[in-house]
Amino acid sequence: MTSAGCVFCAIVAGDAPADVVLETEDLVGFLDRRPVLKGHVLVVPRQHVVTLPDLPAELRDTFLATAQRLCTAMIEGLGAQGSFVAVNNTVSQSVPHLHLHVVPRTKGDGLRGFFWPRHKYGAEESTEYADRLRAALDA
Repeated sequence: MTSAGCVFCAIVAGDAPADVVLETEDLVGFLDRRPVLKGHVLVVPRQHVVTLPDLPAELRDTFLATAQRLCTAMIEGLGAQGSFVAVNNTVSQSVPHLHLHVVPRTKGDGLRGFFWPRHKYGAEESTEYADRLRAALDA
């Protein structure tokens, strides 16, 4: 089930470009186009649901398990010291399709509290980050 006009549904369908780092039967993970920090991944259900309370019960475990895998991939693939994981529901939710943020963290990276400065990838840099995360997920 997709929603017309939803950019994340378009990414899931392959109709919009994205640096995809993982795909499962139920979920897709891809780099955020405006990352808090480079390597910032969004995990979305293939099925269009708007908020976490809307997520079907049968997807809860795989949703969180995928976040766990990405947290590990950020350490192993990007050299991060840890990660920040968050979900917005309605307020501050820039796209009305459930998405879980997994952001690589290192001490002194400049991320403070809920102030999320945004960064841009250089030419081909997003492809490199996506490749590194895919390799760590496949390991």
